Amino acid sequence: MRVVMFGYQTWGHRTLQALLDSDHEVVLVVTHPKSEHAYEKIWDDSVAELAQKHDVPALLRNRPDDPELLDAIRDAAPDIIVANNWRTWLPPEIYDLPPHGTLNVHDSLLPSYAGFSPIIWALINGEERVGVTAHRMSAELDAGDILTQHAVPVGPADTATDLFHRTVDLIGPIVRESLDLIASGEARWQPQDRARASFFHKRSVEDGRIDWTWPAEDLERLVRAQSDPYPSAFTYHRGERISIVSAAVSQARYGGTPGRIFIKEGDGVVIVAGADARSGRRHGLAVRRVRTEDGTEHAAHDYFRTMGGYLTSRP
Repeated sequence: MRVVMFGYQTWGHRTLQALLDSDHEVVLVVTHPKSEHAYEKIWDDSVAELAQKHDVPALLRNRPDDPELLDAIRDAAPDIIVANNWRTWLPPEIYDLPPHGTLNVHDSLLPSYAGFSPIIWALINGEERVGVTAHRMSAELDAGDILTQHAVPVGPADTATDLFHRTVDLIGPIVRESLDLIASGEARWQPQDRARASFFHKRSVEDGRIDWTWPAEDLERLVRAQSDPYPSAFTYHRGERISIVSAAVSQARYGGTPGRIFIKEGDGVVIVAGADARSGRRHGLAVRRVRTEDGTEHAAHDYFRTMGGYLTSRP
């Protein structure tokens, strides 16, 4: 089949590489220009450079709403469009143009976690599995019929970075499997159960701000979800912003006011957490390592030399 590919960053790069390695012909690539957004500078393998390396025409667009792009796609005469991590809405005159429509590859187990940053949100929420879905693009974002879906388990110590590597490795197999099913006429499309759908917004640095009224279990997952190279979860100590690099749920239960720097436990310093921490029935967050604004990393025992005082959401 003749394929036009829309994609961006490492997800798009892996998709293009899978297409180039397949029996199908990539006739045009559309990607975004480089971005200075904090999350779009991570996993930023260049789709444009890979296309150039293989002599595939590539167009750079922020939005796909100009007549020149539509003409270029028509001229390429694709049998199918394949999209992965295209960051803006595609109009129906594009996604419905090829005979087989548009296959979108999304890094969640749809219908859950449609939208943006699904792995990070899923880890924060304590999901047991994450994965990748190939589905037909439709008018509603990430809502089209599902063709293939692959999952991987989430381990108790996994970070978002671990899960990124595990799920990005699913892209090649799922793209090749999906295109082979479509080309052979054996594709079986399954409508999504919209009652189970959830939709998430893009993450920003603000979303890493720690709220000490969250239960410690949720905060521990937030720290793992905001693992390097993502912007770390952060809080304030004596007016200075610090990042929480590593943490665990405390072994004992601690009572008091959320955010209180309480006691050393093992290799961590326990911070009281939870909206009902006053009850004494909640675990705290045992902070193990922190990073100061100058980029220096410290063991919590070295940074918090005395107990007492508070970590706060604002300076």
